[in-house]
Amino acid sequence: MVDVSALTRPLVLPCGATLPNRLAKAAMSEVLADAEGAPSDRLVRLYERLGRGGAGLLISGHVIVSRDGRGEPGNVLIEDERHLAPLVRWAEAAQAHGARLWMQVNHTGRQSPRRLTPAPVAPSAVALRGFFGTFAAPRALVEAEILALIERFATTAGVAREAGFAGVQVHGAHGYLVSQFLSPLANRRDDRWGGSVEGRMRFLVEIVRAMRARVGAAFPIGVKLNSADFQRGGFEVEDARLVAQALEREGVDLLEISGGNYESPAMAGRGGLPARPEAQRQSTREREAYFLEYAREIRAVTTLPLMLTGGMRTAAKMNDVVASGAVDVVGLGRPLTFEPDLPRRLLAGESAEASPLRIATGVKKVDDMLQVFWFQQQLHRMADGLEPDPALGRWSALAHGVRHTLFARAT
Repeated sequence: MVDVSALTRPLVLPCGATLPNRLAKAAMSEVLADAEGAPSDRLVRLYERLGRGGAGLLISGHVIVSRDGRGEPGNVLIEDERHLAPLVRWAEAAQAHGARLWMQVNHTGRQSPRRLTPAPVAPSAVALRGFFGTFAAPRALVEAEILALIERFATTAGVAREAGFAGVQVHGAHGYLVSQFLSPLANRRDDRWGGSVEGRMRFLVEIVRAMRARVGAAFPIGVKLNSADFQRGGFEVEDARLVAQALEREGVDLLEISGGNYESPAMAGRGGLPARPEAQRQSTREREAYFLEYAREIRAVTTLPLMLTGGMRTAAKMNDVVASGAVDVVGLGRPLTFEPDLPRRLLAGESAEASPLRIATGVKKVDDMLQVFWFQQQLHRMADGLEPDPALGRWSALAHGVRHTLFARAT
């Protein structure tokens, strides 16, 4: 029997809200909104299924605060209260079995594809490299636009609270707009929104303050933060430590540690889920939690509750990192797309690990797409009332994903 006692303990957040256990479904983009950006019945059905899986916390895929900040066709879009009724249904379905649903709130900035946003915005007019025209060169935001975007984040948080969500998470990682402000490579401003790390973090800090003013002291606010961008001259762990301390002062309730961006996708992992531990080399087993060392560096300077997502597959490792105090919550993403009941089984001692899976083709560009499309199609199966299919073919998933990407309505 594997000890999972640390994972079964509730977590009381700084705001006073409680998570029932230490396992979370990490955010994955579902692209299941309707043509107007409202949550569809399929999205509601998906989260009812995920809510039965046993994770104490469910974090939604990114909900976009402004039409010019979408990442894909099918993102939920909240600019006002017009979609309140389906948002209420989404929250109720996800939380019907005891899980807490948090809305991840985002603007993709320069990482909005040209098809959706011909004229994207960013902290500075610095284009993405290496995407062959997929993303248009951005223009730099002026201060009035920055202030308006901060209010859009706050508005979306307020709508989430009104709809019955249990919390919100600001997406400050993976090269999206907040992350762009944090990065000295993407943010070359010489005003109060750039320069030193204190200036570069101002956009995030002001978003948190505006959200807190809108939702009150008792509503959880989380942040997803890169430990590093993994680019020379970019956002580094030393910056992340300072940002974490600032967020603790602002009363943030949960900080999720991740890393990478579109140009350096460290968050994408290795092209599949690892083989069983007994079949792995020792060096591979030690890398199971691939942002853990960064989380430990951040833990050294803050008592803010930390969530770690990325690579953890065994109950023993998950329990160890929580019991050690390195982090407080373990995030699971891709394993839950084809094993949605994994958290319940891990907590009950019925499973010791996520099932091994290998879907890579060996062709890097193809595998980069597979990392999105194969797992996303499993989410779509559950949205259609079906169970996941671990035997789903690679080429079938690619075809499904390409069809959606090319032919979904870009309204």
